[in-house]
Amino acid sequence: MASCSSLSFTPISSNSNPKNHSSSSLIPSHRPFTSSHLSFSKSSSLHSRQTLFRTHCRRVPPPNGASFLVLGCAKKAEPLRIMISGAPASGKGTQCELITNKYGLVHIAAGDLLRAEIAAGSENGKQAKEYMDKGKLVPDEIVVTMVKERLNGPDSQEKGWLLDGYPRSSSQAIALKEFGFQPDLFILLEVPEEILVERVVGRRLDPVTGKIYHLKYSPPETEEIAARLTQRFDDTEEKVKLRLHTHHQNVEAVLSLYKDITVKVNGSASKQDVFAQIDDALTQLREQKQGKLGTVAA
Repeated sequence: MASCSSLSFTPISSNSNPKNHSSSSLIPSHRPFTSSHLSFSKSSSLHSRQTLFRTHCRRVPPPNGASFLVLGCAKKAEPLRIMISGAPASGKGTQCELITNKYGLVHIAAGDLLRAEIAAGSENGKQAKEYMDKGKLVPDEIVVTMVKERLNGPDSQEKGWLLDGYPRSSSQAIALKEFGFQPDLFILLEVPEEILVERVVGRRLDPVTGKIYHLKYSPPETEEIAARLTQRFDDTEEKVKLRLHTHHQNVEAVLSLYKDITVKVNGSASKQDVFAQIDDALTQLREQKQGKLGTVAA
C-alpha cells in the first residue's frame, strides 16, 4: 500500500519581521494527515508500487501564522521472492504452509504442478510419470513452462512467491535465471537420510480431504479415515531411495548457483523450531528491503 504524510511549516517567531525570513528559515512541524487537508484533481494517479503522485493541493492556514503543505511519498518495498528446497519428506510442505500464512506469498510447488498433469492424464503427465517411476528428474522442457507461467502470474508478481521443490538441477536454475527469476533467499532443509525414508514410507493421503497423515507420527483420527487412506505411488522405500540418490547428485550443483543467498536449516527439529529458524531469516530479509527503500527515498 502507498502512504503519504503531511508536513506543515510555521515561522520561527511570530513577532519577527516577515521580510527577514526566507523559505530556508522555516521550522517543520508534523501534523496528522486527514482527507480534509487535500483536494485532488482527476489527474491524480495511484500505482501498485508507488505512492500518490503530486496533485493539486489546498493550503490549510494554521491559527497563528502562514503555512503550506508538503506531501511525503515513497515507493513500496519489493515483494519477497523465496525458494525452498530439500529432499523428499524434508518438511517443505509444512514449512511452506507456515510461511505463506504469515507472509502472504504465493506458494508454487513444482511437484503439485506435475501431479496435476499426471492426474489429468495429459501427454506431459504421462511422460513425467515414466521418469518419476524410475526415480529420475522430469526433463526441464516438461516442467519449466508450467513454473514460468505460474511465477509470471499477477498474484505472484504482486504478493511475491515461494517456489517449493524447484529448481532441482543446475540446468533448471539456469533456465529460471534466463527467464529473469532470481530469488532473494534460498532455504535448504537438511534432514538425515534414515529419517527421510521413515517419513516417506509411513506417509498416507486422505483422498476425501487431501490431508496428509503419517502412520507413526500423525495417525488418522478415526478408523473410518484410516480405511480410506492411500499411499502415493512414489512413496515406497525403493522409490524414495532412488529419489534421494538423485537429489544428492544434483543439490550441490544448485547450491553453487545460490551460495551467496543460501540459508541451511535443521529440518529434523520440530516444525515449530524449523519455522522459527526460517521466520528469523525472512524477517531480516524484509527489514533489509524496507531499509533499502528508506535509504533511496531519503
